[in-house]
Amino acid sequence: MMQNVHLAPETDEDDLYSGYNDYNPTYDTEDLENDTAFQQAVRTSHGRRHPYKTSLASSMGRPMTGAIQDGVTRPMTAVRAAGFTKAALRGSSFDPLGQSRGPAPPLEAKNEDSPEEKIRQLEKKVNELVEESCIANSCGDLKLALEKAKDAGRKERVLVRQREQVTTPENINLDLTYSVLFNLANQYSANEMYTEALNTYQVIVKNKMFSNAGKLKVNMGNIYLKQRNYSKAIKFYRMALDQIPSVHKEMRIKIMQNIGVTFIKTGQYSDAINSFEHIMSMAPNLKAGFNLILSYFAIGDQEKMKKSFQKLIAVPLEIDEDDKYISPSDDPHTNLVIEAIKNDHLRQMERERCVEVVKASQYVELANDLEINKAITYLRQKDFTQAVDTLKMFEKKDSRVKSAAATNLSFLYYLENEFAQASSYADLAVNSDRYNPSALTNKGNTVFANGDYEKAAEFYKEALRNDSSCTEALYNIGLSYKKLNRLSEALDCFLKLHAILRNSAQVLYQIANVYELMEDPNQAIEWLMQLISVVPTDSRALSKLGELHDSEGDKSQAFQYYYESYRYFPSNIEVIEWLGAYYIDTQFCEKAIQYFERASLIQPTQVKWQLMVASCFRRSGNYQKALDTYKDIHKKFPENVECLRFLVRLCTDIGLKEVQEYATKLKRLEKMREIREQRIKSGRDGSGGSRGKREGSAGSESGQNCSASSKSERLSAKLRALPGTNEPYESSSNKEIDASYVDPLGPQVERPKTAAKKRVDEDDFADEELGDDLLPE
Repeated sequence: MMQNVHLAPETDEDDLYSGYNDYNPTYDTEDLENDTAFQQAVRTSHGRRHPYKTSLASSMGRPMTGAIQDGVTRPMTAVRAAGFTKAALRGSSFDPLGQSRGPAPPLEAKNEDSPEEKIRQLEKKVNELVEESCIANSCGDLKLALEKAKDAGRKERVLVRQREQVTTPENINLDLTYSVLFNLANQYSANEMYTEALNTYQVIVKNKMFSNAGKLKVNMGNIYLKQRNYSKAIKFYRMALDQIPSVHKEMRIKIMQNIGVTFIKTGQYSDAINSFEHIMSMAPNLKAGFNLILSYFAIGDQEKMKKSFQKLIAVPLEIDEDDKYISPSDDPHTNLVIEAIKNDHLRQMERERCVEVVKASQYVELANDLEINKAITYLRQKDFTQAVDTLKMFEKKDSRVKSAAATNLSFLYYLENEFAQASSYADLAVNSDRYNPSALTNKGNTVFANGDYEKAAEFYKEALRNDSSCTEALYNIGLSYKKLNRLSEALDCFLKLHAILRNSAQVLYQIANVYELMEDPNQAIEWLMQLISVVPTDSRALSKLGELHDSEGDKSQAFQYYYESYRYFPSNIEVIEWLGAYYIDTQFCEKAIQYFERASLIQPTQVKWQLMVASCFRRSGNYQKALDTYKDIHKKFPENVECLRFLVRLCTDIGLKEVQEYATKLKRLEKMREIREQRIKSGRDGSGGSRGKREGSAGSESGQNCSASSKSERLSAKLRALPGTNEPYESSSNKEIDASYVDPLGPQVERPKTAAKKRVDEDDFADEELGDDLLPE
């Protein structure tokens, strides 16, 4: 055992290599065979004894678990491994989520009688009263606003007392107290109860716990000003000015302006001048400049008045020169003021002097341009009569000015659909200046409106030769070729225009439309995809994409685009009809009901949609709802045969007594229909000869009109072809729903859609005029 004994070194010098041969005797395995305790533990259960039953150390020198050695307790270690044990698994199933323990206990119900809950409800009520008070004030009911404000104040005081009893004073809601008092003071002031308002403001101002309450001294100054207590008003204005930091420049300027106005009312013009001079040096504005002139006028200082006037006219108006006489709002008072100064003596003198000075100068042509701009200003003000009168003054001018004025006149008359006048002024513009591309474009528009597309294309080509950048002329050439069915040439024009105007929605639509006319739906879809990337919320572009996918048999894509179109514009009858038919076709009749109900709201006189709603209820198994719907339809349309047929069928199936009543009405209506059909048939037989003579012209007309109603016919046929019994999807009348939009303004030049239109024509987009930018820049 001496080999485990280490003697201390004789010297204090550290041995660099000491300790390398030292090791813990616990890891000594050479004498395990001679270790009696170890061999006994291996053969028996001696080694599994509990550690705290003995404090003896093993023969290996390792202290036992929990033993005390040198005054330090060795930490306890686990007897068993952590995790699952065999004992836990005996007789139990695997349940890691603890589902065998049953459901969780219910949440503890909220105790509405607790003090905290009462405080919370009372605080909510106070906030509601403050909001109601403000709303009543904005609606002009000042008495109600004051009553609500007082009630909020009473309940807020109760709330403070309750909160002090439950919690510490630090938990009081100061923001709520401030808002209640501030609203109460405002309502007192609005009701001209100035003394009460001042007292309430004093309560806020004197409370040091309210931050930034000093600003309210401005309101107190305003009240004193209304009471004509000018000295106190100035005092409170100056106190507020002292408490507002310099970073709030705009507020300080407004307070200075109030101080200046108050000095004027007291007759202290010198002090008022100091205030207004300070404002004009820091942040000049029209009111301060005008008041400064009045103050100098009061003391009779003419030189200072002139300088002040110069400062006043140097203040920027921050509006365009042409728009300063256009009302920015619908305020009647503002409109009256603008109407009064729009043509007053100062305005007339300004206009006359300006024009006379220009005419007398070497820039005489500039005077004509000013008159043209004056006409354009009238157009912006929607004063078309003055604009036309101004432009007609140039009929006897030189050729260039006459051409510009006639071009604008032609454009105005064209917009008003007075094509004869538009053509006359277009001829005058072209004769005055043959190289004016706008005049040639306007002339082409008038010819286009008369249906002479070949001649219109010639005018557009001439305009394009005179100005290759005239995009209106190139666009109109494409429209002319499309009307002439020269689709390849029309496509070339629109593709050239697309290279110039990359993001023009009109051009993108026209390219897609031409590809559709050329029976190339894939290209049409591709260009329409580019179109909705430019105008993603255009409902008619989305519905056109849905129609093209539907014609290609891709119902899922068609549904996606039709649904998007409906989401942006839920009043398009064709889209609503397609979506309803889609849900019926896919056996989801419940979802189709909402679409047919919306269609019945849009077209309440069309029985078709209400019959479809009842049909969907019946198909989905809701026979009682279907019966009630059919009864409502019968009340609105008592002569509808299909409604009566289904009433008879449903009443018979359910076993109702009204079946006999409905059956009698049905027989009477069917008999009346037979008599009517016999009369019509006899009348047709008598006029058979004359009808045969008109068959040729009628055939040509029907050929022209077939494309216009093809879409509505396809959708109606689709509804009629849906699987089921002999259920009528149309009304008793043979007339189809007029789903097409007829422009009451007569023939117009085609232009692509906008999202504001509600229906589409044969080409799915409404016609519009051309030459939108024919007015000179």
